[in-house]
Amino acid sequence: MRTQTSLDQNAAERVIKAVKEELLRRQKAAVIAVADAQGELIALFRLDGAPLPSIVIAANKAWTAARERKPTFEVGQAARDPKSGFDMAYYGDHRYIGWGGGIPVSVEGEVIGAIAVSGLTEQEDVELATIGLAAILK
Repeated sequence: MRTQTSLDQNAAERVIKAVKEELLRRQKAAVIAVADAQGELIALFRLDGAPLPSIVIAANKAWTAARERKPTFEVGQAARDPKSGFDMAYYGDHRYIGWGGGIPVSVEGEVIGAIAVSGLTEQEDVELATIGLAAILK
């Protein structure tokens, strides 16, 4: 039997706290999502003023990063590649997303969950998700 380690509520709370503090420092608003190893939500937090579509986008970024075991930016790059690109619809699930801001959480080579941020520029979303990652890996 195979057992799988996964992020838990405690880790999700640390991620949200770290990213929320940085968003407040920057005086910006976004949505933060934390998912388990299968991509299912553990926590979702929307700061006041965050764009409403970012709720679903953050959840989908976390889901994609966990399921694909790679950052959502990389999934999007592969889909947009003119030589080997593919239609995201081929994945067969509307939750797959290729915008940056979703990153997997790996421990000893095993993906145990994902963190995502949505609502700002792609670069800012990635930076903030990385801050969340640092909060649980230190």
